[in-house]
Amino acid sequence: MNNMEEILLKTREAFRESFGIEAQAVTLETAPGAVPGWDSMGHLTLATHLEEAFGISFDVDELMEMENVQAIVRIVQGKLQGKLNPA
Repeated sequence: MNNMEEILLKTREAFRESFGIEAQAVTLETAPGAVPGWDSMGHLTLATHLEEAFGISFDVDELMEMENVQAIVRIVQGKLQGKLNPA
């Protein structure tokens, strides 16, 4: 299993915890309009679950960039790589 698949699995679990939807329903193309409750408050709940799942924290710019699941996975992947390879 590659890094992106692992991130997607944990991201799906964060969606399940945040919105009560089936994890399998979450794909890279999933966007806020497709998920009931994924509004501004839901976004913060999701971000909290993602931060807990991955042991990272997001800044405001990163939160704003999270327009779909693919963007979330990309941002998380970048943050995890930064943790593994600190400058």
